[in-house]
Amino acid sequence: MSFINKLKPNKIIICTAFVLVGAISYLSSCHKSDRTAAVQRDIDDGKILATKYCTLCHQLPSPALIDSASWVTGVLPAMSKELHIQNYSGQYYADGNSLLNIVQWQKIVTYYTKSAPVNLVIPKPAVAPLKDWAVFSLMRPEVDPKGPTGMTTLLAFNTIDKQLYSGDAANNFYKWDKNLKPTLVKSMPSPVTGAIFYKNTDNTESAILTCIGVMAPLNINKGKVIQMNLNGAAKDAQETIIGDSLPRAVQSVAADFNKDGLTDYVVCGFGHDNGALYLLQQQPNHTYKKVLIKNEAGGEQLITGDFNNDGWPDVMCLFAQADEGIWMFLNDHKGGFITKNLLHFPAVYGSSSFQLVDFNHDGKPDILYTCGDNSDYSKVLKPYHGVYIFTNQGDWKFKQTYFYHIDGCTKAIAADFADNGNLDIATIAFFADFKNHPGAGFTYLEQKGLNKFIAHELPVDAYGRWLTMEVGDIDQDGKPDVILGNFAIPGRGLVNQTGFTPQWNRVTPLIVLKNISASKAVDTPK
Repeated sequence: MSFINKLKPNKIIICTAFVLVGAISYLSSCHKSDRTAAVQRDIDDGKILATKYCTLCHQLPSPALIDSASWVTGVLPAMSKELHIQNYSGQYYADGNSLLNIVQWQKIVTYYTKSAPVNLVIPKPAVAPLKDWAVFSLMRPEVDPKGPTGMTTLLAFNTIDKQLYSGDAANNFYKWDKNLKPTLVKSMPSPVTGAIFYKNTDNTESAILTCIGVMAPLNINKGKVIQMNLNGAAKDAQETIIGDSLPRAVQSVAADFNKDGLTDYVVCGFGHDNGALYLLQQQPNHTYKKVLIKNEAGGEQLITGDFNNDGWPDVMCLFAQADEGIWMFLNDHKGGFITKNLLHFPAVYGSSSFQLVDFNHDGKPDILYTCGDNSDYSKVLKPYHGVYIFTNQGDWKFKQTYFYHIDGCTKAIAADFADNGNLDIATIAFFADFKNHPGAGFTYLEQKGLNKFIAHELPVDAYGRWLTMEVGDIDQDGKPDVILGNFAIPGRGLVNQTGFTPQWNRVTPLIVLKNISASKAVDTPK
């Protein structure tokens, strides 16, 4: 008798059911396996397509750099516009202007959304930062209802007259004495974001001021570079327009780039979608010709010098916004420049500042770099935001030798604050983790050895939100002080975190961290 015949009818039914369930499970598993394989093929194809199309504008970003939700709701919708993929209520479609078809675009979307982490892991320091005043004590100006408020856009220390200057979002340009008493120098056409100071042949002083034109991220070309006399009353300050119609100009530097005996200027037109780096070349009749150096938005900081030791002035520029990195522009001796990239960063880094400084005292300038601009399409805390040191290996090739994580890091300046022969670092973070870690708004990194620093978080977060920072000897005692510029505008336009209500001081324009390295730091500032 067969096995089947030995079974009772109900057992036969049960056995048949098991067989059917097994078959269905097998088919379902096959379909699931097929779907998984199909998704993986889309991911693989999407990576190839992203490598082809995304690198048209910037370095290829890894999906791991931001969380999947930020890719879906922020970055990918923004990037679709660059490829002329249309987006209507969250639905993508291609048209005759699109650089790729909708199937290809969806594969790029699949690559990023399926490969990205749900959440980013924020690193914790190996040693908790000290909560103290380190080598500083606090100086604050008296509040003047008619004076500057917490809208500072510029801090610049004038090494000629040994005084501090500031600009604000109300378009005012101020001079501060060593007791932190402000004097209005001039009301400008737009907020001042850059300043160069020099002495004229008649011993008077002048400034070259860069005015942004418009603070909001718009494609409006109203930026100006203005030469202004600093002597006399504000109403008598004479102005000369050096350059105008610039896309959100943020900084200028000066040199005689063509060696004709006349001073020229290079200016960063940060812009928004559109921007550029320009040379303002002075003509024999003292007008200026605007020459395009690099047709790229995001130029934000400039340094000049003879970088190849050929006797001609060169310029270096940090670009953010899209194609992030540091570029060197070597003078070609013909009124132009030869471009060389030194460092390249993904477009989500939010590059924010750099400085050339010789940390290891080998005669070759190293790069101190920060990233942390967090106001664009992925407003989440990022593990790679912070302070970097790139050590010069020779021939302007660099290797990362130090990193300290600071959420939303905005600027770093190296100086021997402790007066012991080592270069320390002062940092600010405009997009710090204010909800959970507000003390990181200002961090002092005290050097204890090559690429070894102790972090101090000074308790200054209650006094403002620091957008600008400068180092200068305010009290003229021979030691570098740190000046922090407060930009605490009302509203939530630049606040990324939910469940957090800003309590920043909105009336104090700046504070000074007075260097008291020769004496014991105090815990209770005046």
